[in-house]
Amino acid sequence: MRLPALAAALLAVLPAGLAATAARGDAIHATSVQLDAGDPGRVRVGKLRWLGGWALASRDRRFGGLSALVDVGGGQFLALSDTATPTRITMTAAGPVAHILPTLGPPGQAEAPKRERDSESLTHDPASGRFWAGYEGINAIVRYGPGLAEEARTRPAAMRDWEINGGPEALLRLADGRFMVIAEKMRSGPGGRRALMFPGDPTLPGATPFAFVYRPPDGYDPSDATQLPDGRLLVLNRRVSLMEGFTAVLTVVDPGAIRRGATVAGTEIARLAPPLVTDNFEGIAATSTGGRTIITLVSDDNFLPIERTLLLRFALED
Repeated sequence: MRLPALAAALLAVLPAGLAATAARGDAIHATSVQLDAGDPGRVRVGKLRWLGGWALASRDRRFGGLSALVDVGGGQFLALSDTATPTRITMTAAGPVAHILPTLGPPGQAEAPKRERDSESLTHDPASGRFWAGYEGINAIVRYGPGLAEEARTRPAAMRDWEINGGPEALLRLADGRFMVIAEKMRSGPGGRRALMFPGDPTLPGATPFAFVYRPPDGYDPSDATQLPDGRLLVLNRRVSLMEGFTAVLTVVDPGAIRRGATVAGTEIARLAPPLVTDNFEGIAATSTGGRTIITLVSDDNFLPIERTLLLRFALED
């Protein structure tokens, strides 16, 4: 999501973050951050236990704007910026190691109008290795092969009237093969957001979804979703305000409640707000490691020096 001018003005009251928009150079540096700088011993927030966090920064102008995150196995993640540029992140004992990959799409795509490459969501099928990205500027879903070459794209009829800057912010392939899409801004009823459930790959001919409504916490917008190992859905919701800056709420949704025409709301499990470390969180991924469920968050700095790219790791203690 690109912040409107008003929100950007509100952010000017916040402490300056790490800039990542200087000269070209592909090194990405990770600097450790604490959950609560004023209380270094704090390790709990809601049902999450702090495992570590880092601020990522680079002089490479391509880096930043990370708006989606997926686990690709082996301790690796793929983050996608809102300019369709992926970043591979590998978790090591010393922390994250990140590398920028070529912009998705045909040669020259990096210079295409922002509206045509405004990728805001990403999901992955571990069996086939394929990826699907949601583009809100054109309300499209694009499928990519394991090597990130484009295979198919669609502009679902049910998404064609979604706002240009409020479209498919969350895209998730469920373990049963269904695909869920949640709009960031397109409202449906009091506080609700339009949402779709496809029976399978939305880029296949004839794929027809049913509609439902997701209701985020009051004042928040959905920004990403992932599926927990036990099958429940975890939705990331964020807000920006003059008083608190960016805050985020994580809610758990029962997939069994998602039916045609239903309105579903999650149960809050954690809230990131000052004095805790926080920023514009737009990506979330859940993984299972050693019997624990690990939650990873990434923030979108909007390519602005007053925001940061944060990568946070928690264990879910549910």
